[in-house]
Amino acid sequence: MAKHQFQTEVGQLLQLMTHSLYSNKEIFIRELVSNASDAIDKLNYLRLTDDKIKAALPEDWTGKVDITFDVADKSLTIIDNGVGMNEEDLIASIGTIAKSGTKSFVEAMTGDAKKDSNLIGQFGVGFYSVFMVASHVDVISKKAGEDTGYKWSSDGTGEFDLGPCTKESSGTVIYIKLKDEEAEEFATKERIKNIVGKYSNHIAYPIYLSYKEEVTETLSEEDEKSGKEAKKTIEDRNEKINEATALWMQPKGKLKADEYNDFYKSISHDSQDPMAVIHTKAEGVNEYTTLFYIPATAPMDMYRADYQPGVKLYVKRVFITDSEKELLPTYLRFVRGIIDSEDLPLNVSREILQENRVMANIKQASVKKVLNEIKKMSKDEEKYSAFVEQYNRALKEGAYQDYTNKDALLELIRFKSSKAEAGKMTSLAAYKEAADTEQKAIYYIVGENENVLKNSPLLEAYKKNDIEVLILDDKEIDEIITPMYGAYQEWEFKDITSAEAPKVEQSEEDKKEVEAKFEDITKKIKEILGDAVSDVRVTNRLSESPSCVVKDAGDAQMAQMAQMMKAMGQAMPDTAPILEINPDHEIVTKLNGLDNDSLVSDVSWVLLDQAKLSEGMEITDAVAFAQRLNRITAKAL
Repeated sequence: MAKHQFQTEVGQLLQLMTHSLYSNKEIFIRELVSNASDAIDKLNYLRLTDDKIKAALPEDWTGKVDITFDVADKSLTIIDNGVGMNEEDLIASIGTIAKSGTKSFVEAMTGDAKKDSNLIGQFGVGFYSVFMVASHVDVISKKAGEDTGYKWSSDGTGEFDLGPCTKESSGTVIYIKLKDEEAEEFATKERIKNIVGKYSNHIAYPIYLSYKEEVTETLSEEDEKSGKEAKKTIEDRNEKINEATALWMQPKGKLKADEYNDFYKSISHDSQDPMAVIHTKAEGVNEYTTLFYIPATAPMDMYRADYQPGVKLYVKRVFITDSEKELLPTYLRFVRGIIDSEDLPLNVSREILQENRVMANIKQASVKKVLNEIKKMSKDEEKYSAFVEQYNRALKEGAYQDYTNKDALLELIRFKSSKAEAGKMTSLAAYKEAADTEQKAIYYIVGENENVLKNSPLLEAYKKNDIEVLILDDKEIDEIITPMYGAYQEWEFKDITSAEAPKVEQSEEDKKEVEAKFEDITKKIKEILGDAVSDVRVTNRLSESPSCVVKDAGDAQMAQMAQMMKAMGQAMPDTAPILEINPDHEIVTKLNGLDNDSLVSDVSWVLLDQAKLSEGMEITDAVAFAQRLNRITAKAL
């Protein structure tokens, strides 16, 4: 057999498996049985759609998993009659890790061995968990429709052997030579039964445990009286140790919470119970069953471009795919579960899925079911706050992407607010109910830091007028998405950095008089600041601060475009803000008419820079800002 080196990342992972993730070793059986079930799913599909594969299989073929153990040999063997692997598959599946699985796994590690071991299956690295207990592993596999089998062998240190071998039927045999200290625990009937019952009870295929059992002869009453000694013999047993039913097809009334939770854990590789379960059976024009779960914690790869979708598609209990991202909208990519249709063709392709009316109806109805369940959760404040902590951002994406359900999604999103206590959030319905009916707008401010936003000079006029402002501190998404919401129940969303200041007690005549009084200084500041600002003007939106920066509506759109380009790794020049100055502030009144050009210049730049800092923006030259501040301070002393 030829020797191969493990991919570097695999070597790192094997080190982790053997030295760090030691507290929950039993999950290696869960992972290997899950892989076996996936392999049977794939062959079952091919058997129904590929005539060549069908002809090569026995007519009475049914998928199954066999587990055997040998106490004397200190070994455990897991066998499936699934699709199998050829040489290329073995190298791709075991010698390397696709989609940077190891890197993501390592990044997600917490340092808690038990928690980290539960992440294994979520990153497509489950096979390697076997090296937590194994001193050596042989994988013997033959791919359906091919003539040659292959044997993969490794002790999990740095290399593996791979070469052709003889194997009669398709499928995979995994022989695990247990470490001495692990054999006593895992080469036992009761331990294996317990682990399979815990993690794999609702795998859709039967799992059989083969073992030898000592049987004592049953004596008759007469033999017992005569003192005859009962004979003891060793007999072979082959016991089915799982339910092997498609749980989602069972009536809801017969299923218990524990059964739902156990099935969720088997398909999601999660150690926690789900936050919500949504089980639906639809009959009529389209007949289908869905079983969806909302995880208690957002999937680790949720914001990765190569995230793994969590919903599996079945047609009449036949597995079709678990890699189709269009079964639900992308903003619901955190949902885990099953869709099983009675009406789709077995040979459904990705193109057919995207255009199929049946699938479109299932998708539309499924979205409504999930959103209705989330709405039910929103009635329980404590439970919903846990949901919002994990998935609020995804709902925001949905309100932007899904026009059909936009209103329902806006009802579900929660927002930080200028009036909300720390740690509390508000809904749009609550915002509107608390507002003056004449307001007719939902005001918001976007940035990266909640504390900075809550103390922004731009809020001064809104606080003075008792107007609530939504605090959106996830700038990366909020700056792009929020303007696209349009309106909620006819109330428009308005960014306070570009909106007109709220009403103040100032006549038009007084306003013109103030503008005229400060006309010279605003022109002078604009000349000093040049292209650093698009305009300088007096404002009545400030009560305590000397200045603030805002943008006009056109600049707001450019800012959104810049944020989108930045997300794609492309640079765009920053849009110069408008500097507004407070004519009632002492600094501005003293600046007006000051006959000291160098001091006017220093104060003008400080007014701009401090306004930017108050909004959490970067200033162009921090050193120059400090020097100007020092010169101004020195003159004041």
